[in-house]
This record gives sequence, C-alpha cells and structure tokens, in this order.
Amino acid sequence: MIQWYPGHMAKAKKEIISNLKLVDVVYEIVDARIPRSSRNPDFDEITKGKKKIMLLNKEDLADERITDLWIKHFKEKGIEAVKVNAITGKGFKELEEKTKEVCKDILEAKVKKGLTPRLRGMILGIPNVGKSTFINTLIGRKKAKTGDKPGVTKSLHWIRTPYLDLLDTPGVLWPKFEDKTTGFMLAITGAIKDEILEMEEVALFLVSILKNRYPDYLINRYKLDKIWEEEIKIIEDIGRKRGCLVSGGEVDFVKASTVLLEDFRKGNLGRISLEEP
Repeated sequence: MIQWYPGHMAKAKKEIISNLKLVDVVYEIVDARIPRSSRNPDFDEITKGKKKIMLLNKEDLADERITDLWIKHFKEKGIEAVKVNAITGKGFKELEEKTKEVCKDILEAKVKKGLTPRLRGMILGIPNVGKSTFINTLIGRKKAKTGDKPGVTKSLHWIRTPYLDLLDTPGVLWPKFEDKTTGFMLAITGAIKDEILEMEEVALFLVSILKNRYPDYLINRYKLDKIWEEEIKIIEDIGRKRGCLVSGGEVDFVKASTVLLEDFRKGNLGRISLEEP
C-alpha cells in the first residue's frame, strides 16, 4: 500500500465538491497510456449526476488502436470521450462539438430564458496528466502554471475559454493506492514524484509489460540482440548499449533505469499503451 496525499489535495477535494453546483459539465482528463490508473476513483462518486466528458490526453504517446478501444469502453458506460493532445490542440474542435452535443438541453434552456448560451465547466484530473497545458493551449496563452513535477496547480480558478468558462482545479490523488500496480503505472508516467518509489523497481515493472506487448520497440530503440525472460537482464543490456557503466564495467542500474523511463515518457520508444479496457 502506497500513501501519498499532500495537505493541499485534501483541501482541493473539498473545494471541488462545493463548486460542482456551479458548473454544467465536468471534464475528467486522464493519461491515454493508462486511462484506468490515471483516474481518481473518488471522482465517480463526487461527480455523480453531472454531465461528463473524458479527455484522453497525450494521445500522441499512446497506442492509437487501444485508445479507440477506451473511447468505445467509456461510451458503453454512458460517458463520451475524446482523445486530445494538450500541447498541439489536436482534438480540441471535436471536444467543443462534443460539449455542445452533451449540453444541448442546457444551451436550449438558456436561449429560451433569454440568457447567453454559454456554459460553465470544471476540469478534474490527477497530477501531471496535462490539465494546465490543456487550458493554456485552449485559451491560446500562458495562464495556468505548468511543469513536469506533479502537483504544480494548487488552487481553483476560473478561466474564460472561447465557448465556456472553465474552473481549473489542482491535481488530486486519492489518499492511498491499495493496488501496487496503480502506483507503478503512475510512477512510470511521472504522475507521482520519482522519490515515492524506487526507480529500479518502476523500470523493472515497465519492462515486464514492454517485453510482452512491445518487444520490437525495445529491440529497435536500444539495438538489443534479444529479449530476455528476466527483466533485470533486459535493463542491464540497455545499460551496456547506452554506456551506463561504472568502474569495472558493471552496469549502473539506476542510470539505465532512468534512461528507459525518460525514453518512455518522451515517446522515444514509440506509441505505447500500458492498459487495455
């Protein structure tokens, strides 16, 4: 069981609940590579009864075939989903159309009352899934704080976008991960700080998935001769190929693990999804 719940997250959760009544639609942004693990399970209960759209961000890093399966999966659960790239703005037009479609009754009611047909939304997500980058690209300027370190946004604030007023919220993790797999998935993608789990353990977990689902990506990226059954041997081979050596020719396992994780996070290995519906 992994515990990681800074004080500002507990405060943010209370503020989110109290502000939900102000919005028409909730956007939940997840990492398209790990849509299950990057969803805070508390959000389902918190947003019950609200119109919701899932944003599968970093779609350019995820396996397109599997992302499409996730969109189908959410639709079967009655939730619309759109794949987006928060950096380039890909998928933003589709999102606008989907929002107007989902909120059609609200917009029509506003027009009947003589009100401006403008919506209010809230964006939720765990740390480092790209909320602030998404907002900055949406409004075309730098407003929300962004960074590669989890937990940059720490307060709620309204942002005016072309078609709705959006309430940004801090990234909120749940108090503890009962399932260690979830912790590893979040660590692999950088959603929790690298200090929380041992880098070597995280890299071994990543290799255990890649060797079965994307072995060719490892072979091509690191010019490996073969894929070993033992994950530790694969990382050692990566270390040798990348010159991650210490005196005596031994592999610097931490450095080799860091190389692998950084390559994954930057998309240097290829488009990879770690979870399927």
